[in-house]
Amino acid sequence: MAEIKDPENAIIIELKDGPVVIELLTEIAPKHCERMKELARAGLYDNVAFHRVIEGFMAQTGDVANANMEKGWNPRVAGTGGSDLPNLPAEFSRIPHDRGTIGAARSSNPNSANSQFFINFKDNHFLNGQYTVYGRVISGMEHVDKIARGEPPANPDRMISVKVAADA
Repeated sequence: MAEIKDPENAIIIELKDGPVVIELLTEIAPKHCERMKELARAGLYDNVAFHRVIEGFMAQTGDVANANMEKGWNPRVAGTGGSDLPNLPAEFSRIPHDRGTIGAARSSNPNSANSQFFINFKDNHFLNGQYTVYGRVISGMEHVDKIARGEPPANPDRMISVKVAADA
């Protein structure tokens, strides 16, 4: 695992193949980073499926309402929900959507991000300035690369646990 410089602003996602460490970009997107930490600390991301995983593009997860594979899992509606918290305003920046960056998933409304996010498999610069980037994988990208593909995947992978590094 990579050295974590700021454990309060790092997330550890346990996947079936090993841990993924995400450095949160609090200076770029403070509201999105705070939301991810809040949901992780509440345990709401634990057991949530990767419901949309497109080869050569990204892996999307974070639907805490409909994609928990231990509580009320329904693949037909996975990806349509969020948390009970209010949606977040866009926090666009000049940070590019490079391989390993974390982007806020949303509807067509730029201010509709809530709990869902995606991890870019490759540089996806066509997303720049349209989706909030608020983190980057600093170790474990090889585990992200092994997430089952599909929309939804036939046998989806899940985030086994999601923790703020300071609490791990």
